[in-house]
Amino acid sequence: MHIEVVNNNGSPYLKLARSYRGANAKGVRTVLKQIVLNIGPLAKFDDKKPNYLERLKQSFRDGRPLIAELQPYVGEDRPKEYVIRYRDGDPDCTGRPKLLAHCVLDPVFSALGLDSLFASIKFAGKMEYDLAGIVRLLVYGRILEPASKLATMGQNGQHFCPPVQNADDFNVYDALSVIDANSDKIFRRMNTSVVEGAGRNPKVVFYDVTNFFFEIPDADADLVGKDGSIVEKGLRKFGPSKENRKQPIVQVGLFMDDNGIPISFKTFPGNTLDHHTLRPAMAETVDEFGLGRFILIADRGMYSGTNMCHVTDAGNGYIVSKSLRKSTAAERKWATSPDGYTVVSERFRYKSKEVSRKATDENGKVRTFKEKVVVYWSKSFYDRERHEHQSFLDFIEKLKANPSGFRMTTAQSRSLRRFMKKDVLNRKSGEILDGSKLVAMIDDEKLNEFNELMGYYQIATSELKMPDREVIEKYHGLTQIEDQFREMKGTLEARPVFVQTKAHIRAHLMVCFIALTMMRLIQRKVREAEICEKDDGDLRWSYGMSGARLSKALASWQVLRHPGDIYQMLDPTESDTRRVLSALGVILKPKMYTKGELIGLKASVKPF
Repeated sequence: MHIEVVNNNGSPYLKLARSYRGANAKGVRTVLKQIVLNIGPLAKFDDKKPNYLERLKQSFRDGRPLIAELQPYVGEDRPKEYVIRYRDGDPDCTGRPKLLAHCVLDPVFSALGLDSLFASIKFAGKMEYDLAGIVRLLVYGRILEPASKLATMGQNGQHFCPPVQNADDFNVYDALSVIDANSDKIFRRMNTSVVEGAGRNPKVVFYDVTNFFFEIPDADADLVGKDGSIVEKGLRKFGPSKENRKQPIVQVGLFMDDNGIPISFKTFPGNTLDHHTLRPAMAETVDEFGLGRFILIADRGMYSGTNMCHVTDAGNGYIVSKSLRKSTAAERKWATSPDGYTVVSERFRYKSKEVSRKATDENGKVRTFKEKVVVYWSKSFYDRERHEHQSFLDFIEKLKANPSGFRMTTAQSRSLRRFMKKDVLNRKSGEILDGSKLVAMIDDEKLNEFNELMGYYQIATSELKMPDREVIEKYHGLTQIEDQFREMKGTLEARPVFVQTKAHIRAHLMVCFIALTMMRLIQRKVREAEICEKDDGDLRWSYGMSGARLSKALASWQVLRHPGDIYQMLDPTESDTRRVLSALGVILKPKMYTKGELIGLKASVKPF
């Protein structure tokens, strides 16, 4: 606190004020001032001796104010002095810093409704161990220091206030089973909390699929009935790995809103095709959440007539990319024709048309529906495609110039097959038998078409009246969900997965999902609290603070205990720590803390 002089109707007036950080009328966090006491006119107290105002301020700082009314406020800002004594042999001589991140994470976890949910699940199941504590420890461990389940249980004592109060380490596997059995409740409670607290933006819902690999040699066997039919498919199966792994994988489809906050996910056997995941994932999660009408945005792996019928039958819309290279010759010709394009610049042009489609819905009924097809050409997309295929195209040109001088690998042979003339290719073996005849086998028409389509992109949408540019811009937001997968696989180290049963695998991914959601909420608070010179729409929910930086910032917030139950806040190695804390409403002071004061820091955290 400090004494200041203001002008009151032309006369100097004394006030006692304090400064603090908070949000101004525009919602921007800054230094604000609060008047603690209106002292009175300066003339009333001035003793007419030199430098009265300076002497008054110094007397208040010294604890002996010249004005008696200020005495009750003396000492609130006076620094305390501590005498800390150590004695050789005392346990306190060996100190270990404790993590304080739970002071931030606990309020976020609770704001998602998870504390109360797991408390009710524990009560209903008559469980003796600390279910909510184990879940919190698993989630916090993913954010701060990802490790195995038992190793994470061993991290309990590293926290200033250990999350788990009563449990055996092996209770973690019991907790995983409970998490999986209550996954629907977890999704619903989190969604309700986000809608009511942070405010979900479900007008646009993104969906994409990735997979997670396992360090095991064999895939899971299917459960087969007596009649030979498959009763239950194994979960860990060999399939097209996003990371080109040769181990079994599990497919995971993830939904996300337009604020970059996850909504739900669903797991599938690793050999499930991407487009076969969309309908069951929607039916079991977002279709039941009461989000209202939304536009589903997904990549070309999800486009099928049956999928689009499911989306529209639920009252929703879609914006989904559609492979132009796999389209009909007529569609490719229309796309590459210069007629009808709106030319924005030499680097970008687009056009659209309405078409009628026929598709078989989930009930086997053939349906006819209209959709708009938007095609655009982008120079940046062209450059990226050209760069990705340049080495292969150079290889073909050198091969054509000197076919007898090349030996091909099996991989090169497979890449070339799409450019082979069918009347020369060995249909039975698929192999190239004579390298000297390779030039004759290359279909230049296919090769020219491949080059001609570079830079073009095709999007199909149910939103017939939506402007073409808006369709394109909304689709581009799909890159946000790719960042979600990077965070899960990178910062949260969701893979490789080492638990074995279906229930535990799904529960592990649920822990990662909760951790990801909590990170996104904190990132959003950081961004809202700061004024960014750049506002990139694709990164508006995480700009300035990546998941890795957030994890490091929280992990570096530590405290060291001294004798007398006095705690010293260790200076964070990263300035990001103070940024995160300030955004959440936690202001650190250069002082020693009591245990009660540290616990009380949670009360100032504002998760939403």
